[in-house]
Amino acid sequence: MRSLPLTLVARLLPVAVLAAAGVAMTTSDDSDAGATPAGPSPQTSAPATGAAAPRFAKPPAEACTTLPESMIKDLVPGAKAAGNELKSSDLGRRTGCSWHALDDFDYRWLDIAYDVKSTPGKKSGSEGGSAVPGLGDDATVTEKTTEDDDQGIREAVVTVHQDNATVTVTYNGGDFESHKAADGDAIRKGAISAAKKALSALDG
Repeated sequence: MRSLPLTLVARLLPVAVLAAAGVAMTTSDDSDAGATPAGPSPQTSAPATGAAAPRFAKPPAEACTTLPESMIKDLVPGAKAAGNELKSSDLGRRTGCSWHALDDFDYRWLDIAYDVKSTPGKKSGSEGGSAVPGLGDDATVTEKTTEDDDQGIREAVVTVHQDNATVTVTYNGGDFESHKAADGDAIRKGAISAAKKALSALDG
């Protein structure tokens, strides 16, 4: 396997930093979860008895084992199946893994991230993109193509909500010989298939 070109390394560094930052920043929506409303009435001060318990207690402890080795070989040729664990300040809530490789001139990057909250989340619709029917409670896929130094990179991001868990899968790639972005259909389908496997691991 060839080593990554310097332009690719420069490109990946901010991507990795943003991925880690994105995982860390998801804590902000929990800050108000335990706030006590001002002026409680007798109806609101009584403890709730009908609230459903969250489905998932925590994310997979070893996120890099949630995808089968055969899928890693297919989606990221040349990558080590062991992957790279994503760092998190709260492994009881967030875990993840990434794989990337340059196979001859064909480059691929794949990462999955889990975020399990203490209560079921609400659909916000903030992710945008296209709906992915039949995946979780709701799921979307967003796609984009970027050009950097005449090198095209195509990316798909799948965001899945299931009860109190969110699974995010990012998959991208390009050909460093032709400088063309990877095929859009292959990237989208690859991201969705990885999201399905990653989601099923929550029940395992």
